[in-house]
Amino acid sequence: MRPHSERYFPYMLILPSVIGTFLLIVFPLVYSFFLSLTSFHLLKAQSLRFVGFQNFWEVLHDPAFWVALKNSLLFMVVVVNAELVLGLLVALLLNRASGGQGILRTLFMIPMMFPPILVGLQFRWFFNDQFGLLNNVLLSLGVIDRPIGWLVRTKTAMPAVMFADIWQNTPFTAIIFLAGLLSLPVEPLEAALVDGASPWQRFRYVILPMLRPLIFIAMTIRSLDAGRKAFDLIMLMTGGGPAYATEILGTYTFRRAIVDYQFAYGAAISFIDMVLTVGFAVYLYRQLLKGRT
Repeated sequence: MRPHSERYFPYMLILPSVIGTFLLIVFPLVYSFFLSLTSFHLLKAQSLRFVGFQNFWEVLHDPAFWVALKNSLLFMVVVVNAELVLGLLVALLLNRASGGQGILRTLFMIPMMFPPILVGLQFRWFFNDQFGLLNNVLLSLGVIDRPIGWLVRTKTAMPAVMFADIWQNTPFTAIIFLAGLLSLPVEPLEAALVDGASPWQRFRYVILPMLRPLIFIAMTIRSLDAGRKAFDLIMLMTGGGPAYATEILGTYTFRRAIVDYQFAYGAAISFIDMVLTVGFAVYLYRQLLKGRT
């Protein structure tokens, strides 16, 4: 019979990970859910009292929450689909490049290396109405006769933020697709070529089906990551304005919890956001499994 020290040795190895997971994930999650069931105010410690699901009820009847949710969905759908399409096109071009592939890949990955804060500052200057590069180019070409306030107009603020996010994260999807293209078996492509298939037919009926798992993986990662990175861009470029035009769930949660000091209300918004995110991730995962069968 083994000594007790040897019997429990495997459990001792994972104990630090279990403790770290509890302290960094489980405890904050449970505590924030508890706060969402109270009336806690950051500047009024005595305001802590149990109110049940009143905060959730108020969030669901808050018009600003629905505006933020609509903007979040719109942002995710547009940027993720644009990054998938552009990433696939770039991957196809890089895959066909005969020389200098290493240099081209390195140059194309540069936007990924910038932190979102730096990207936000960069595009805040790019879309500036007085000193921005975009307005100066359009004015010099005669396309416009006066500067446009891209970040202060409700119809152009969100597209400007989307453009910044697409610029930074398209290389991520391109690298995933390029790795998939380089690992594809050549036999199906050679068979399609012998059968007289055109380049479009080879792409549509051979390459695209084999890339389907990678497409779902890239879509899942970017869909779950879009809101987190968009927070930095939006806070630096527009601050959620003008008139809630670029307000998403992340910025709205920050505004209510930190700026307005309504921490319990912000915790309720974050939990609703988490439930929606987990549900969407489960849906994408089931679609991926369905595609493998």
